[in-house]
Amino acid sequence: MKLSVVIVNYNVKYFLEQCLISVIKAGKGIDMEVFVVDNASADGSCQMIKQRFPEVKLIENSNNVGFSVANNQAIRKASGQYILLLN
Repeated sequence: MKLSVVIVNYNVKYFLEQCLISVIKAGKGIDMEVFVVDNASADGSCQMIKQRFPEVKLIENSNNVGFSVANNQAIRKASGQYILLLN
């Protein structure tokens, strides 16, 4: 795996969707994985990811653990040579 992209989300479903569309389009031809760590959103973000982006590795937190902790959760699971924290 060349690149792991990590996105932390909290109640910004629309912007997350646009971000994922862009990241996946830009990553065509790159050996890449995408993580979204959701900090207990109540706006349907997780359902949208599961339906529209099944290739995304979703980590669903039951409470808001904060930006740094959420990034570290995905970094521990990432297998990319490079890791991009996309904020």
